[in-house]
Amino acid sequence: MKKVICIVEDERDLNELVKRYLEKEGYEVRSYFTYDEAYSHTGDDDVHLWVLDIMLGNKSGFDLIEDIRQNDPDIPVIFMSARDKEFDRIIGLEKGSDDYITKPFSPKELVLRVNNVMRRAYRGDGPLLEVDGYAIDESQRTVSRDGQTVDLTTKEFDLLMLFVRNRGTAFTREQILEKIWDTNYYGNDRVVDDTMRRLRRKMPDLTIHTIYGFGYRLG
Repeated sequence: MKKVICIVEDERDLNELVKRYLEKEGYEVRSYFTYDEAYSHTGDDDVHLWVLDIMLGNKSGFDLIEDIRQNDPDIPVIFMSARDKEFDRIIGLEKGSDDYITKPFSPKELVLRVNNVMRRAYRGDGPLLEVDGYAIDESQRTVSRDGQTVDLTTKEFDLLMLFVRNRGTAFTREQILEKIWDTNYYGNDRVVDDTMRRLRRKMPDLTIHTIYGFGYRLG
């Protein structure tokens, strides 16, 4: 089951951009644009992480984290703000935030921070995925077989999870390039074949099929 992240950000373009990047990482994302809209969901018990803008009209993310903590004292929270002030960082920490990122930021940086917070907060949480005899711990981003760790690079693991989450779906090389390397990658689709070759070498029993003239499919 996907982990749920709630974003509270009144800049719609930024909200959508962050949402898209986190969804590509495999999270379920719920977007809210105002304090009141988010407040009505602070009691939702299936949320794993909140990403809060500090400035929310006449209210703030500092107000909202107090509402969130009343319902779940342990749920992770990341603040994002255009105000790069040490005072804000200190308040955020005092309020119990797990991280703080200053705008403007790279969506990839936020994804990395989210992944790090998730790994700390949910270490060992949830069942392992079993795929073709391999045990995959998505939260720890590890793969093992018969107790032996399979050492994958970041891109190899991302490629693996793309197929695991979409078993039976065929992807073109261009689609894989966009999903794993994103639209800002400057290069050709040979990097997909090279990464796939390494993944198959490390996980020889993984049933990823080549669809000649198209791309790849798991199972």
